[in-house]
Amino acid sequence: MSSPFKDYWNKNNYILIAIGLVVLTLGYIFMAQGNWDSFFSLTISPITLLIAYIIIIPLAILLKSSVFIKNKSNVSSKN
Repeated sequence: MSSPFKDYWNKNNYILIAIGLVVLTLGYIFMAQGNWDSFFSLTISPITLLIAYIIIIPLAILLKSSVFIKNKSNVSSKN
C-alpha cells in the first residue's frame, strides 16, 4: 500500500513556498530599513508580511496537484 501523501505536493507547491520565503525575507528587510517610524517600516513591511503569511504560504500548503485530484477521483469511482 502506498502512502496517501506521496503525490500531494508537486513542483508548484515548492515554488510557492520559495516565493513565500522570499517575500517574508523582503518584508523583514523592509522592516529593518531606516528609522522605526519610516514609511517602509510602518507600511510596506507589514503589508508584505501579511501577504506572505496569510496568502502565499497557506496557498502553497493547501494547493493540491491536479494529478492527485484525478487519482483520488479514479480510486473513488472504482469502489
